[in-house]
Amino acid sequence: MERCTPGADLQIVIGDGLSVTAVSAQLPALLPLIAVQAQARGWKLGQPFVVRYCRVGVMNDVGEILRPKVVVLLIGERPGLATAESLSAYMAFQPRSGDNDAKRNLISNIHARGVGVKAAAVRIADLAAQMMERRTSGVELKEALPPAAWLDKG
Repeated sequence: MERCTPGADLQIVIGDGLSVTAVSAQLPALLPLIAVQAQARGWKLGQPFVVRYCRVGVMNDVGEILRPKVVVLLIGERPGLATAESLSAYMAFQPRSGDNDAKRNLISNIHARGVGVKAAAVRIADLAAQMMERRTSGVELKEALPPAAWLDKG
């Protein structure tokens, strides 16, 4: 985190979580797509960094230290019957110490047979934009999802 500049619009954190396989499978394609979305919206993108043995609560620490508008945690999901390559994107507007899941939004099942990386990047950027506009996240904010986003498996 030493190379991170505080106050970014969008700060991406990468966590191994419960599946390193998911991170290595999805991140090489997803991360550049999110960066393109952020650039197209004129956002300042923070330096992405990795947290080993990561859990979702790290978002609060990132929010306290770096003070971004939105934190996106890309983290491996628990390997289940379907695939070990499933990634989640936990998101929060200005997370702080003491915040819990009620303050977070989630886009899950990011993998080849679930939400494709192209659709995930658009959904992440669109949800981040809603968070910035409404200055909230979690149960107070529902993802406005265009039907076409469900169709893109790329």
